[in-house]
Amino acid sequence: MSKSLLKTLALLALAAAVAGGYVYWPTLNTYAQNLLHPHASAPVASAKPAAPATPQVHFAPALTLDLPAAIDQGLVQAEFTGNGRETLRANITNKRDQAVRLHMTAGLVFQGGNGSVVLVRAHDVDLKAGELKQEELQTAATSSSNQVVDAAYSLTLNTEPKLATLLDYAAKHPELSPAALQTTVLALKENLPASAFAKFAEAGSTDMPSKYDTTAFKVDVADIIGALEALRDIGIPDAQLALTIDPQLKIEAMIDPLAHAEAKKYYGITDQAEWTYWKHELLEGDPSTRHYALYGIARFYPDVALQMLPGWARETHTNPVYRISAVQALAETQREEAVPILRQIEHDFGMLTDIGKTAHNAADILESRLAKSAASKVVFHTTATAVPGQLAAVQ
Repeated sequence: MSKSLLKTLALLALAAAVAGGYVYWPTLNTYAQNLLHPHASAPVASAKPAAPATPQVHFAPALTLDLPAAIDQGLVQAEFTGNGRETLRANITNKRDQAVRLHMTAGLVFQGGNGSVVLVRAHDVDLKAGELKQEELQTAATSSSNQVVDAAYSLTLNTEPKLATLLDYAAKHPELSPAALQTTVLALKENLPASAFAKFAEAGSTDMPSKYDTTAFKVDVADIIGALEALRDIGIPDAQLALTIDPQLKIEAMIDPLAHAEAKKYYGITDQAEWTYWKHELLEGDPSTRHYALYGIARFYPDVALQMLPGWARETHTNPVYRISAVQALAETQREEAVPILRQIEHDFGMLTDIGKTAHNAADILESRLAKSAASKVVFHTTATAVPGQLAAVQ
């Protein structure tokens, strides 16, 4: 049989397969190729045919409803329990005979006997027919007078117009912590000062009487800085906020390792300008917080601190507050070299003096920290290094 005849037969076989609607295209195609190229190696048959792909089945609710409408129409039953601050637990039952998706819009207000809370982040829940689910929702107290205890809450028709811009912002910033978001809400609603939120004690002053006990709303400095950044981002001028008035907040945030980076960003302090900031605070800062700069220098410029602080501690003409702070700050360097320095100060001044006792306690604290660090193999890093002239600039 001639090669041209083989080629013709192959083409006719292919045409017949297509015309007849056959589904064995790969087999015919291989057969035709063998006819056209008789010396080609034969394909190896598969030992086992491939299993057909299992179709992916996704749960698709038949109906999407807003929670208030669903409750009003009796399509779902919902009970709420919250702590009056950041948490609201919802027990929701689908009363329909088909699946439903419930949408809870940020801004919903829930009222309880201890105050009201607002839903700060939108939440969706899918329910099968007749299904009961418990969902945890993120809320914030709308007033610092809220009692933070578990209690029953009910959905209301109230709104919080002052919070609309903030809630839109929060939806785009999931990194904003619940504590920072709560602080931002109360700053907008009640314009509270830093003392209402700060855990640190105010230096050089006594606590002023306040309208409400805000103990339940005290947060870390990092959360206050997060709130201030959010307020600035949504267009609230710093000058309008009582939260920005306290000068201690800035240096507390700069000292706190967890708040340090964001504090530099918020206050516009670059890496190059940070040393200038600490020097200014130490030499010209507010008298009530000037000594705080010693702790900042110890934490972020430990090489400078190891040389500078022993001299401050031993200088008899220096204010005792600075001397004690210098000794305590040596422990904040997290350096092994600080331990013998503290022990020497303890020996020189004796345990009957404030300097000697402080040095003894600081050395014990530092040794304990270093031991824990070695055990857990944690490596401490400083965020900045000394530059020429820094030591001379503060001595």
